[in-house]
Amino acid sequence: MTTFNDTLLRAARGERTAHTPVWYMRQAGRSQPEYRAIKEKYSLEEITHQPELCAYVTRLPVENYNVDAAILYKDIVTPLPGIGIDVKIKAGVGPVISNPIRSVADVEKLGEFNAKEHTPFVLETIKLLTEEQLNVPLIGFAGAPFTLASYMIEGGPSKNYNKTKSFMVSEPQAWFALMDKLADMIIADVTAQIKAGAKAIQVFDSWVGALNVEDYRVFIKPIMTRIFAELQKENVPLIQFGVGASHLAKEWNDLPIDVVGLDWRLPIKEARANGITKPVQGNLDPSLLLADWSVIEKRAKDIIDQGLEMPGHIFNLGHGVFPEVDPDVLKRLTTLIHEYSAQQIQARS
Repeated sequence: MTTFNDTLLRAARGERTAHTPVWYMRQAGRSQPEYRAIKEKYSLEEITHQPELCAYVTRLPVENYNVDAAILYKDIVTPLPGIGIDVKIKAGVGPVISNPIRSVADVEKLGEFNAKEHTPFVLETIKLLTEEQLNVPLIGFAGAPFTLASYMIEGGPSKNYNKTKSFMVSEPQAWFALMDKLADMIIADVTAQIKAGAKAIQVFDSWVGALNVEDYRVFIKPIMTRIFAELQKENVPLIQFGVGASHLAKEWNDLPIDVVGLDWRLPIKEARANGITKPVQGNLDPSLLLADWSVIEKRAKDIIDQGLEMPGHIFNLGHGVFPEVDPDVLKRLTTLIHEYSAQQIQARS
């Protein structure tokens, strides 16, 4: 039996580790040839509904790249049909919703989420992975209320979130009712993922960077505090992440979470200087994965050095792997992160 690699869990708790742990957002799929072959036959939805196949896609990057964690292959909108949202993931577009939220009445129609009833395939995939297939932690995840609400109100992906933001400030009663409904769904979904075997959780508030700090504090922070306070009872590391949200990092540091996820816009050194005291995750710009190896190596070493200034750093990209990335680059980068960080830790001890 292979020894369980808990490096990521220890780093998330701010403990010292023998090397800097690493995983990559969207590591499962996208640029992997094995995944592309599967996608020729099956949609994302079809893959997630077949636990054996979904488990294979989830564990593939662990086998290919030797990363320190797997992240469950699914979408942030996976639980939405359970509460009555008619969502389809359209290739090249993203989630498209045919019954968007427009009023308090629409919010009141939403049902209650039950993971065993609505997403049993997700729980089965998690059990397969954690009981039989992985020797690293499985990260479960959920979309955060603002990001999910943006799809539900806009009816699909948006560049500016105009309808969402105007609904938020013009219809506060409906907004907070929607936040509560989504919080209940997220808590039920994530708790079920943890009970099934997920060892850490990342909450993706992908689009919350569209808000200013004041609106975040009024319309979002209270619900995030409730969600994380509830999930803390499950005693697994909780990671918060968003894109283009450097101005909110300090707000996240106040939340009952374990790890602040940084995109590439905010260097770790600067985050620390700005009062981010919790463990951090990040933050190589994914675009650089197409650059010469000398550039990748220099930038990765710089991120590792900044991360080692305080215990508690998980190496990641500042956003997800994209299809053009060469899998061999990710494999080589993982080796560099492990070896270089181990040397630096040893030299400092």
